[in-house]
Amino acid sequence: MHRVARFARAQPTSAFVHRSFATHTSNETGTFTADGKQVVTMIPGDGIGPEISRSVKQIFEADKVPIVWEDVNVTPVLKNGKTAIPDDALHSINRNKVALKGPLETPIGKGHVSLNLTLRRTFDLFANVRPCKSIIGYKTPFDNVDTVLIRENTEGEYSGIEHTVVDGVVQSIKLITEEASRRVSEYAFEYARSIGRKNVTIVHKANIQKLADGLFLATAMDVAKNYPDITVQDALLDRVCLQIVQDPTDFSDTVMVMPNLYGDILSDLGAGLIGGLGLTPSGNIGRKASIFESVHGTAPDIAGKDLANPTALLLSSVMMLRHMKLEAHADRIQKAVLKTIADGQHRTGDLGGKATNTAFTQAVIKNL
Repeated sequence: MHRVARFARAQPTSAFVHRSFATHTSNETGTFTADGKQVVTMIPGDGIGPEISRSVKQIFEADKVPIVWEDVNVTPVLKNGKTAIPDDALHSINRNKVALKGPLETPIGKGHVSLNLTLRRTFDLFANVRPCKSIIGYKTPFDNVDTVLIRENTEGEYSGIEHTVVDGVVQSIKLITEEASRRVSEYAFEYARSIGRKNVTIVHKANIQKLADGLFLATAMDVAKNYPDITVQDALLDRVCLQIVQDPTDFSDTVMVMPNLYGDILSDLGAGLIGGLGLTPSGNIGRKASIFESVHGTAPDIAGKDLANPTALLLSSVMMLRHMKLEAHADRIQKAVLKTIADGQHRTGDLGGKATNTAFTQAVIKNL
């Protein structure tokens, strides 16, 4: 892959039913039942969320995954005039440390804060991990995609710092800090090492945003000094977008790390290469907790009709199982999902088939 030259950089300055948990034990790694099963918070979400969440539960039960689900509702409440997570959900995630989340609907318009953004801020979910891998048997323009993207998840253009200068003129602040840049960069290098990739690519626009992206780039390059076993390079966002749609194999040996907005755009581009957001898992990693999620919409037009494809949430639940060190269950469920899609007999409508959500779910269980 052709890389761009590096640029001058800014130097880094140093409806919930309450359950009794009297018989459960909580610690810094989560909550466990008396018989050793880990409690996981389930956020079913809106629209098709409850249906695909139910599919995950049924498949986990069939594979005898040693977890207990705790369902919570994250419909926001106002505290002191600000959008906040309900206390039941807040305490559940804080206690259990791991959550699985279906799609959430945020009304469009003034005054509505993204629920996803609220969750990321509340639990300081600093790294969004988005792998995109071609599914054998499901034909797309590319059949050799295998990318991994890690997105800084707490600041950048999504810091929410905006104001009106004068009528007709607004200003939005892009916030970049060394602390946030360093921790997501360290996570990217550690993640690359854990999955056996020998390269990390820092994606940026430091040629234009010399201070903001310059700080992110310089911090990431400083982190790279602690990983002599991993090669590091940097590339401009627009160049990466061009190259990844020309030949995605250029990125099969690297882990990409980047600021918030760039990761939001590039991760959806990667999803498009493999067939859409309905096939793409996502994990949000934090020091307080980690939340795994489907990143597609709520699809209200098919909600309640037994037509929803649960693949994205299932693959996100596989990421969650690997995070919990339940590798054998993760392997079995992943293979069963991918086999169901490859066989072609039980694909849902978004994948060109006619199967119901129930039929797809039962096929995955059979393939276990």
